[in-house]
Amino acid sequence: MTLTNVRVGMAQMLVQPGQRDHNLSRAIEMIRGAAAAGCDIVVLPECLDLGWTHDSARSEATAVPGAITDALSFAAVENDILVAAGLTERSGGRIYNAAVLISAQGEILLHHRKISELDFAKNLYSVGSSLAVADTSIGRVGLNICADNSLSSRALGQTLGHMGAQLIVSPCSWAVPPDHDNVADPYGGPWHESYSSLADAFGLAIVGVSNVGPVVGGDWNGWRCIGNSLAIGPDGNVLVKGPYGEQAEELLIATVPLDTSAQPSSPA
Repeated sequence: MTLTNVRVGMAQMLVQPGQRDHNLSRAIEMIRGAAAAGCDIVVLPECLDLGWTHDSARSEATAVPGAITDALSFAAVENDILVAAGLTERSGGRIYNAAVLISAQGEILLHHRKISELDFAKNLYSVGSSLAVADTSIGRVGLNICADNSLSSRALGQTLGHMGAQLIVSPCSWAVPPDHDNVADPYGGPWHESYSSLADAFGLAIVGVSNVGPVVGGDWNGWRCIGNSLAIGPDGNVLVKGPYGEQAEELLIATVPLDTSAQPSSPA
């Protein structure tokens, strides 16, 4: 096994629902901060432009490629860093919960549409139908979104493992009910279980980055996005766990060992 350390910026940013320009500016600040910290790649949250399930998606979602990805691509080039970001996409009259992986040269390497969406959110978002990996400057990277890595949807992450992903990056929007008590019921156990089992089975690393801030819209209106972003190494152990809380915005840095000798195969 040949291990190479990669510095991953985990941009656990505050997303203001419906405030696209503000959120994009904050995302670019996070990209700059990650680059200044010597990161090779920065991972931003799910639906960072408008917020997950916010109704502004019906009028404000943009094409991919389009204005939002153009701005992120410019930031990637300007800061010489890979960028993974969750966006709200409009295509052919449909709206998608989407994500992109952008190279340090500004090229969109991967374009993913979330597959494992909650039933009520399907009233807003159409469901994706494909998975892919890309060979990048840091290794072979897979891209998915939030519940695509849940225990009930683990086959999606496993598929990326079979495709030879050495690192899976996953924009997320992890939320809890308004009355959730994190002392009595600590958040994140199922994510830890799912991520660790996937990492251990395929010898890959996985990084999920959630926003913080309110959920506005949909059946979870009034819930709170609480960060708790998570980086798991290829041995299944936790490398970094972000702080919990609706205001817990932070740029986290994870040193992630990647098995650069890995080839597409069945899990051990």
